[in-house]
Amino acid sequence: QVQLVESGGGSVEAGGSLTLSCVASITLDLNINACMGWFRTLFGQPREAVAAVSIGGPHTYYADSAKGRLTISQGDDKNTIYLQMNNLKPEDSGRYTCVLRRAWTAGCRSETWFVPTDYGDWGEGTQVTVS
Repeated sequence: QVQLVESGGGSVEAGGSLTLSCVASITLDLNINACMGWFRTLFGQPREAVAAVSIGGPHTYYADSAKGRLTISQGDDKNTIYLQMNNLKPEDSGRYTCVLRRAWTAGCRSETWFVPTDYGDWGEGTQVTVS
């Protein structure tokens, strides 16, 4: 099983920025399509998808709530992704969890990238608090 380790969470004032990182314990071979992304669990709300990126490819996917303020990107090493979060709001406070989908057929799937069951590997999460 792949380990996903998140970092970069913390406390920040409203309007501030944070960059979350997620490192997979293996280098994702381009022969296996991979999709990495972020889910978050906000206080008192169900888990929701935030953003995802096809590893090695140009495609990114965002939840409507993330567009304009959050940017997902990938590292050149093919096993790291980032989530740049700008103009943070108190309602962004919650636990952000990195996810990974590995499949022979496709990386991120446009019709299901936001579905939790599309991902087989999950990190422990990192806490973000905006005050």
